Amino acid sequence: MHNSRLLSIIRKEFIQIFRDRRTLVIILIIPIMQLFLLGYSATSDIRNVPLAVWDQNRSMSSRALLDAFRSADYFKIASYAGSESELRTMIEKGEARAALIIPPDYDQRLMDGTAQVAMVLDGSDPTVGTTALSAAIMIGQTHGTRILSERMARSGRPFSLKLPVEVRTQVWYNPDLVSAYFMIPGVIGMILYAITSILTATAIVRERERGTIEQLIVTPIRAWELVVGKILPYVILAFLDTFEVLAIGHWWFKVPVRGDLGLLIATSGLLLLSGLGIGLFASTIANTQQEAMLTVWMTLLPGIFLSGFFFPNEAMPKFLQWVSYIIPLRYYLVIIRSILLKGVGFAAIQTEVLALAVFGVGIMGAAAVRFRKRLD
Repeated sequence: MHNSRLLSIIRKEFIQIFRDRRTLVIILIIPIMQLFLLGYSATSDIRNVPLAVWDQNRSMSSRALLDAFRSADYFKIASYAGSESELRTMIEKGEARAALIIPPDYDQRLMDGTAQVAMVLDGSDPTVGTTALSAAIMIGQTHGTRILSERMARSGRPFSLKLPVEVRTQVWYNPDLVSAYFMIPGVIGMILYAITSILTATAIVRERERGTIEQLIVTPIRAWELVVGKILPYVILAFLDTFEVLAIGHWWFKVPVRGDLGLLIATSGLLLLSGLGIGLFASTIANTQQEAMLTVWMTLLPGIFLSGFFFPNEAMPKFLQWVSYIIPLRYYLVIIRSILLKGVGFAAIQTEVLALAVFGVGIMGAAAVRFRKRLD
């Protein structure tokens, strides 16, 4: 008898689950999404780091060194520079994560004994910086060993064991490659992106669950006033959380603040548009707070794993790298890390700011139109 009652309750629960097909589909899709995202993006195996080259020698010897960097698969030559200022600009804009400087007398010094080349690394991402640092030294030693072996083979007598090529490395922006300098700016982006979308979606759906949204609709309040009134408190709270994390990160974890805070606040507002728009859009789809949470997480999971928050984009497959370009958080993480760690101005991040503005206005506009239709 007791087993019969228990089975009846279990049967009833399964019937309710299968009737709510929207939630069931989301529940089944999220594990698959996590599987593929973690399977492909959760890696620190860095390859094809964009490399800028300032070759002041332009000889066969310098070209052989560049071929050694190409063949190692750790770097890809993304651009060539004509001065140190061009190299700095490329690294500030994110066009290159490392720079190789070959001196004018490289071939002559190579013949005389030991030639030195400089490798400048962007330390704003410690994972990429550490890998590039080790790879650059390894490539220099391997290339030097090859040159030494060729000389010994040609002459038939042993040479000095001192390698003819030395790669001297220098790390910019984060010389000690401290992980907190990379993660704390990312936490600020996650707060603005995730918390605002989740709270906005659940707050509006909560009104619908309680039946109070109908009471608001019959009042003289306009649709846009209702939207602004519902989301503005969460905008204020998100900014408070942002300043809180930034202050603690600076004073406790010693994260540098080298750029303009006004520019940081303005670009944070653009990211807020995307987060609020996602939350508002989810509220028009979901009927319960549980559905709203799951719907928002469907968009947050790709944002977390593909934006570069945890894992470098350079380590991901090409397909996922292309997918990451439709995620607003990716652009904001480049912006905030560039402002805080590199101290750049608007000119260096204007592409990311423009992309963030387009996504923010587009997502928020589409969500507001759908929300207004839902109210009607």
